[in-house]
Amino acid sequence: MNKNLLKLIAVYGTACFLACTAPQKAETEKWSEHMARSEMQRFPEPWMIEKAKKPRWGYTHGLVVKSMLEEWKHTGDSTYYEYAKIYADSLIDADGHIKTMKYLSFNIDNVNGGKILFDLYAQTGDERYKIAMDTLRKQMAEQPRTSEGGFWHKLRYPHQMWLDGIFMASPYLVQYGATFDEPALFDEATKQILLIKSKTYDPATGLYYHGWDESHEQKWSNPETGCSPNFWSRSIGWYGAAIVDVLDFLPQETAGRDSIIQILQGLAKAIVKYQDPSSGTWYQVTDQGAREGNYLESSATALFIYTLAKAINKGYIDNEYIEPTQKAFDGMVKTFTRLEEDGSYTITNCCAVAGLGGDSKRYRDGSFEYYISEPIIENDPKSVGSFILAAIEYEKMTMNK
Repeated sequence: MNKNLLKLIAVYGTACFLACTAPQKAETEKWSEHMARSEMQRFPEPWMIEKAKKPRWGYTHGLVVKSMLEEWKHTGDSTYYEYAKIYADSLIDADGHIKTMKYLSFNIDNVNGGKILFDLYAQTGDERYKIAMDTLRKQMAEQPRTSEGGFWHKLRYPHQMWLDGIFMASPYLVQYGATFDEPALFDEATKQILLIKSKTYDPATGLYYHGWDESHEQKWSNPETGCSPNFWSRSIGWYGAAIVDVLDFLPQETAGRDSIIQILQGLAKAIVKYQDPSSGTWYQVTDQGAREGNYLESSATALFIYTLAKAINKGYIDNEYIEPTQKAFDGMVKTFTRLEEDGSYTITNCCAVAGLGGDSKRYRDGSFEYYISEPIIENDPKSVGSFILAAIEYEKMTMNK
C-alpha cells in the first residue's frame, strides 16, 4: 500500500473514530484505548509526538509507539499497528539506516526505540528493520562500560549507570538474544540488572538511588558510595518496568534469573510502602511524601502500576498486591486524567525531564530541590506511553481475577 495513503487512512480513521465516539464515552472502551486513541488524535503521525517539528529517533517516541503495538496485541485493532509502522518508516531509510540517530554519542536511550522493530520485522520480514536492529545491537556491543561491565548511560556521562538505562537497553538486548539466537545476551541483561542493584540499592528504604558514578567525580555523587542523593520515582519505575520486560524473554535456566525475581519482589514491597494512602498514587521524590514542593507524579505512578500489574499477571508476586494496584489505577485515573471537549483524554502532572550532572550553567545535582524544580507538564509521552502500558496490564489483571 502507498505510504502516504496509509498515513491518510490512519489519520482520518483515527479522527473519525474519535469524532464519532466523543459525545458518549462508551463504558465498554478500555482506559488503554481511551489514552491510545487520544494520543493519535493529538498527533496524527507518530513522529509528531512530543510536539516534534520533524521526524526524530527518540526514546520517548519509542515508548509511546511500543505501547501502541501492545495495544494492537491487546485489542486486535490493526489501527495501532499501522500507527506504529508509520513511525518506523519515517525514520528508517531504504538501506536500514536510522535517520537522526547519533551513533557515536553512545546514548543508551537510542536503543529504546528499537523495541518496536521486533513486531514490525516479524509481521513484514522487511530487512530494513533487521538492519536497524543490528545497528542498535552493535552500539551496545561497543558501548563504554564501567570496570565491572556496566553500561555507561552516555559517552558524555562517563563512568555513570542510571536506573533509566536499564529500561532503555536490557529488554531490547534480551529480546534480540531470544529472537536471533544470541544467548550471551541473556547473561548480559542479567548482569546489568544485578550490577546496578548492587550499586544503588538502599536497604533502609528498599528503594534505589537514581544514578551511580564509579569515578565519584560528579558533584552529585556520594563520596563513599558514588550514588546520587535522592530517590526519583520515575527512575525507579523504569527499573521495575525493565525487570518485568526482561523476564519475558529470559530463559528459566539463566543464572541469576531467580535473583532478578527476588529484586522484583522486594521492589514491589517498597513501592507499596511509599504509595500515597489518600490518592493511591506516588510522589515525584518517592520517600518525601507531602514535603513542601513535592507532588504526585503521573509517569512514575503509571510505571509502578505497570510493574505491579505485570508482575501479578506473570505470577512473580502474590495476589496481595492486587488491592494496592487497583487503588493505584483508580487513583491514576482520578488524579491525573481529564476529559476534553473534543473527546480526548489529557494526562496531567508529568515531570518533563530529570537527569544528573550535565551543563555547568545548570548543573543537575540530584537534590530534592532539583527534582521538584523541573517543569510539570501535560500529555508528556513518558506519562502517555506508560499509562497505556499500565492500563493494558491492569485490564489483563482484572480480566484474570
